[in-house]
Amino acid sequence: MLPPIESRIAEELGTAPAQVKAAVALLDEGATVPFIARYRKEATGGLDDTQLRHLAERLGYLRELEERRAAVLASVSEQGKLTPELKAELMQAETKQRLEDLYLPYKPKRRTKAQIAREAGLAPLAEALLADPSLQPEAEAERFIDLEKGVADVKAALDGARQILMERFGEDADLLGRLRQHLAEHGVLVSRLVEGKAEAGAKFRDYFEYDEAWKQIPSHRALALFRGRNEGVLRLELKLPEELPLPPSPASGGGAAPSPLAGRDGVGNSCEGMIAGHFGIRDQGRPGDRWLLDTVRWAWRVKLGLSLELELMNQLFERAELEAIRVFAQNLKDLLLAAPAGPRAVIGLDPGLRTGVKVAVVDRTGKLLDTATIYPHEPRRDWDGALHTLALLAKKHNAELISIGNGTASRETDKLAADLIRRQPELKLTKVVVSEAGASVYSASELAAREFPQLDVSLRGAVSIARRLQDPLAELVKIEPKAIGVGQYQHDVSQVKLAQSLDAVVEDCVNAVGVDVNTASVPLLAQVSGLNATLASNIVAHRDAHGPFANREALKAVPRLGPKTFEQAAGFLRIADGDNPLDASAVHPESYPVVERILADVKRGVKELIGDAATLKRLDPARYTDDQFGLPTVRDILKELEKPGRDPRPEFKTASFRDGVEDLKDLQPGMQLEGVVTNVTNFGAFVDIGVHQDGLVHVSALADRFVKDPREVVKAGDVVRVKVVEVDLARKRIALTMRLGDAIEKKTDTAAAAQSRGRAPAKPKPQPQPQAGGAMADALARALRR
Repeated sequence: MLPPIESRIAEELGTAPAQVKAAVALLDEGATVPFIARYRKEATGGLDDTQLRHLAERLGYLRELEERRAAVLASVSEQGKLTPELKAELMQAETKQRLEDLYLPYKPKRRTKAQIAREAGLAPLAEALLADPSLQPEAEAERFIDLEKGVADVKAALDGARQILMERFGEDADLLGRLRQHLAEHGVLVSRLVEGKAEAGAKFRDYFEYDEAWKQIPSHRALALFRGRNEGVLRLELKLPEELPLPPSPASGGGAAPSPLAGRDGVGNSCEGMIAGHFGIRDQGRPGDRWLLDTVRWAWRVKLGLSLELELMNQLFERAELEAIRVFAQNLKDLLLAAPAGPRAVIGLDPGLRTGVKVAVVDRTGKLLDTATIYPHEPRRDWDGALHTLALLAKKHNAELISIGNGTASRETDKLAADLIRRQPELKLTKVVVSEAGASVYSASELAAREFPQLDVSLRGAVSIARRLQDPLAELVKIEPKAIGVGQYQHDVSQVKLAQSLDAVVEDCVNAVGVDVNTASVPLLAQVSGLNATLASNIVAHRDAHGPFANREALKAVPRLGPKTFEQAAGFLRIADGDNPLDASAVHPESYPVVERILADVKRGVKELIGDAATLKRLDPARYTDDQFGLPTVRDILKELEKPGRDPRPEFKTASFRDGVEDLKDLQPGMQLEGVVTNVTNFGAFVDIGVHQDGLVHVSALADRFVKDPREVVKAGDVVRVKVVEVDLARKRIALTMRLGDAIEKKTDTAAAAQSRGRAPAKPKPQPQPQAGGAMADALARALRR
């Protein structure tokens, strides 16, 4: 019997079962992860949001496993085949895969060839030939010829017996487990070009002739391979090392060492050897040995090999999918928690050429004040008119910042802003180029239409660009997370899983920062713990009808916001300049009595105590604990009183793109530039250096030390300094390095392409290498490697 679910999860998390049990109880009661992590530390022993997310995921899996276990036990029992031994094995199955392997022989299925053979009375023949290989198969089969049962001759009898044994081999749970493990350990994924698809599938050129050990394939390469297969360009197979005509290429990570089982006892490969060994089959020159070995070969090639290949291909995709979703989620978190410029009036510029640059001015709270369209670029080239318009808007609305979208005509528009700042320094403007990813999605959304019904779609984009400089989190929550585009192969993964993961990230980020209930939009409020779109709309409607909330207690008057919702949400909703200073902090209303005891003890008012770090640090948290509030809560209260409503996001700073570097053609190897990290993957970081094409800093070029995870060094939104290594104009790829002290050498096209693909170039071999790029050079390089 397996331990209880809580104990299994506790072992995985390295925590006490009581902590997990408390967290499970809270989740089952409807508590959210942010609420449990922040306000129920005593109950869970301080489990953080990451641990709680993992706990909730594993809880769902293990509960599904237990439901499936009960169904399997009931099914086998109804068939009258549930022996004590089988029941014990089923009860000990720790994974869904193991459970299904054990259930396979008893699983109701369509009428198989093996079942037909059994009905024809061929089971004794199969058992006899397996038990005694000294028997002559043909002679033994003659006794089972029966026209009435459909066994016309010796061949039919032996074919039926073979089907019975093949099914038996394929339903042995222990053997299946060993074969699966062996194939996962030694299997090599082989990718080959589908004939006639070279030109159409040129973007998959790296994988036209490619081998890599299954267990070593990283997420981004696996998803690229599967995309190539789905587009009909690549043919993928899972092979054992001994089945490959040539050893795997050194560039593929070394491949896998051939198994010592290969070719033993007359079998063709190591997996066939495992099947034969499991059932005591070997080539000793006996009459039945060859027939049994052929049966093993058929079992592997027709049944087991194909099903396990499909299973492991699915596992590889799921593994790659989970990693891709994890990368996307981490990048999204970094982007959402990017430094906000804060409450300052901003001019948002959505760059364009023929259609003009769309301009929107928002006040310090994000309220739209003014709009315009200017035409400084081709074909009108009204540069001075554009400067005049921007200067008037800046003066009229006391703007402090200019936010410029990084799309088409971004650098040209950046020049315009720089010229404005140079000509009119008294305006004291600062320009910042921001990512406009998802701005067009927001502009065309129902939400934007409700917010700005009279505004042109393109002008809505300028509003979004302005606001996302003030507060990236508040603006980006209005956009479907996957539309922000900071992932790898995001359209190839399960959109349901992706949405679940990204929604959890948004929820955690919003609640980590907190929300001003008197200024927040419906989408932002909807992400607060305990709230949903309906309740968020009700809060905004109440605010519009009755004015700003004076205190948290006033939230209880909002329709459908009951006591449970208030408990979950109140601590994350902030009220600035309200009746109670504590309402602007992360102190939960349920903890206000603790603050009152502290105030009584120090004989100070709450306004006097807030921010008085010296006094607060002298207090002993243990003095204020009781049966309801323990040390973790009291410590959090004291920290919050020291810096109420503190923002976990970093300080705002900007990157300066280099003048005169606006296009790929302007880049030269060795050039040092400043840029902004836009995306971080497992193989490196992409950096916007102001040329409309992000450059890649390969993981090996991020630091002067070994870096396993690029996020150890950079995250989305970071301002970094980089050096240009190589520019591939044909493929629009830029190789960068953050190892600024490295000398930059002239690279061959092949090496540059390798780094642009996110893989470090292979070390040069002693043989002469081709210096020219193209298909001939690639072919020669492959030949030399072999």
